[in-house]
Amino acid sequence: MSTAETARTCPVHNFNHMEEMPYGEKIARYDRLRDEAPVIRNDFANGHYIVTRYEDILSVYQDAETFSNSAVTVFVPEPTYKWIPEMLDGDEHLQWRRQLGPQFSPKAVERLEEKVRDRAVALIESIAERGSCDFMQDFAFQFPSFIFLELMGLPFAHLDRFMEWEHAILHPSASDADALTREREQAMVAVNEYFAEVIADRRANPGDDLISNAIAFQVDGKPVSDEDMGSFCLLMFMAGLDTVSATLGISFYHLATHQEDRQRLVDDPDLIPTAIEEFIRAYAIVLPARKAMRDTEIAGCPIKAGEMISVPLNLATRDESVYEDAKDVKIDRTPNNHIGFGAGPHRCLGSHLARRELKIAMEEWHKRIPNYRLAPGGAPTESGAQLGPNGGVLLEWDV
Repeated sequence: MSTAETARTCPVHNFNHMEEMPYGEKIARYDRLRDEAPVIRNDFANGHYIVTRYEDILSVYQDAETFSNSAVTVFVPEPTYKWIPEMLDGDEHLQWRRQLGPQFSPKAVERLEEKVRDRAVALIESIAERGSCDFMQDFAFQFPSFIFLELMGLPFAHLDRFMEWEHAILHPSASDADALTREREQAMVAVNEYFAEVIADRRANPGDDLISNAIAFQVDGKPVSDEDMGSFCLLMFMAGLDTVSATLGISFYHLATHQEDRQRLVDDPDLIPTAIEEFIRAYAIVLPARKAMRDTEIAGCPIKAGEMISVPLNLATRDESVYEDAKDVKIDRTPNNHIGFGAGPHRCLGSHLARRELKIAMEEWHKRIPNYRLAPGGAPTESGAQLGPNGGVLLEWDV
């Protein structure tokens, strides 16, 4: 479809959704897009469509035959890699999900409770006596990373290396689409090389960890190959080191700048799970994409086979037609049936674990550092709808 033809069916923009900018500006941009039209054409990064409203986004998530997960970033419509199980469709995806489900069930997450809470307490107590911290670097990246490393059976000493790769993949710093792709692919090669050694070791010396367990899976009656194990480890690496960290940062930034909400959680810790659901809804961070497998249309906008479709979660979760005062954060909002963890067959597999991590972090932090605030010079930035790797969430409190 030519740009002129597209303009007759939906507005056309050209912007880099991965660029770093002051926190709040990016989500405001997406709010404006939703108000403008149900579908937007973005000519950046090979050109793609952005679906902006809840019902249409939900329909895309639920129609996996038309909108494939074989490509999940608008920068790479023809990927040479696959993140397992995210980039699988159909029965192959279902087989992986069935075998992974017990690994992330509420019962499995419950077994991690003591270790997760102990780690949170140790981190927070080491921070509390300082009177200030860079929340992203000192806590938000450190805490969920410990759980990921524990699940995967990996040494905590490798964390800095993991974080460098993770930022290159999910928060690339390059300014043009080609450079962004190169930066991400170089980091993915490094991650794959690392996990190739780990997988070989676990095949020879299996343990009680997620990698060892997945090696024992069968798909189509055959053992999982080294290549597919590497793809699985790459996805676990990205999911485990980023999403909870970003949500923690956004949540604590909100609380540090909305003192009435912070005080309510201090006074009533039972409100924490409800508040977490609202933070996940109001500040949904993931920007999923899908690839159209056949000619179709969304809200009257024609989409051709092979086109990339961006379906940002925050465009759905902040839709006023579904949520009353959707752009306002109400930490006691009930009911709150959001899709902050996605929807359809690819809904987030780790949602139970993420909720548990967030709950423990907020409970233990507010027990030990109840009266914090944003420090002078705290200027959070975001990249790809998430807090950037430099954080900028500087907190302070009286010791």
